[in-house]
Amino acid sequence: MMAARRIRTDLAERLPRVRGRYDVMADLGRMTWFRVGGPAEVLYSPADVEDLAAFLKNRPDDVPLHVVGLGSNMLVRDGGVPGVVIHLGKAFCGITTDGLNVRCGAGAIDATIATAARDASIAGLEFLTGIPGTIGGGMRMNAGAYGAEIKDIFVSATALDAKGEVHQLGAADMGFSYRHCDVAEDWIFTGAELRGTPGNQDAITARIREIRTERDQTQPTQARTGGSTFANPPGSKAWALVDAAGYRGLIRGGAQISHKHANFLINTGTATAADLEGLGEDVRKRVKDQSGIELVWEVRRIGVTSDDPAALLRGARQ
Repeated sequence: MMAARRIRTDLAERLPRVRGRYDVMADLGRMTWFRVGGPAEVLYSPADVEDLAAFLKNRPDDVPLHVVGLGSNMLVRDGGVPGVVIHLGKAFCGITTDGLNVRCGAGAIDATIATAARDASIAGLEFLTGIPGTIGGGMRMNAGAYGAEIKDIFVSATALDAKGEVHQLGAADMGFSYRHCDVAEDWIFTGAELRGTPGNQDAITARIREIRTERDQTQPTQARTGGSTFANPPGSKAWALVDAAGYRGLIRGGAQISHKHANFLINTGTATAADLEGLGEDVRKRVKDQSGIELVWEVRRIGVTSDDPAALLRGARQ
């Protein structure tokens, strides 16, 4: 136990001084919608963009990094996450409007951006109401719902590279495709500029309510879930493939495939991350065996399994 504590302290002591906050062995499960998973070896909450840039510039190169926003589309494995998990909190949640443009920090919640646009009579962003997450994560995966995607409203983004250098990115730099962008994985989005069209507040409000109602009726919005589990394969729907495989409602440990929507994993209250990931992998195997189609995870999975808890303490030095 003492050796483990020394290793953890060693990582914290190796990190640069920041104006933000470091938390050692921080509980990540409480930060995700699944409410499962092990701790972050170190959780870093930057004070602002400049603080994050300085951290990236001065951090040891061998320390792995992960970025967490709302935790709506993330499964943290039971053994925890080696290295530093960066949480983009309140300092990255600002939203302003200017004409038909909406400027926001990467930590701004998608649904909140939609309502801010409505208040400014900007239409075209209503679909964000149906995406559980932040705009930073939304840009990373070109998130979409109800017939629209981030690329349809995107103007520009600000990102920091692995050394803390600032980059301004236009649409051509993003390389958007279905649930994907080409920006390097180790770049961190810090802000976005989006653009809508002139709209009527009453009509925008009605559309937002319509999306909320439809989402509540068709998805397990009151459950401990993580959004769509798998991306739709070309020409197919993931939920239909899972349904055809006979997995709707199936339970493994404390994990379940939703009865309401077969492309949603649910923590029934006692699930471990291993239960959820294992059930998802069972689904992928069954679908591949039956249809020949290999489902791709849309939920982001990070960390190490509880089978090798020492990996949490080794990881930051590999």
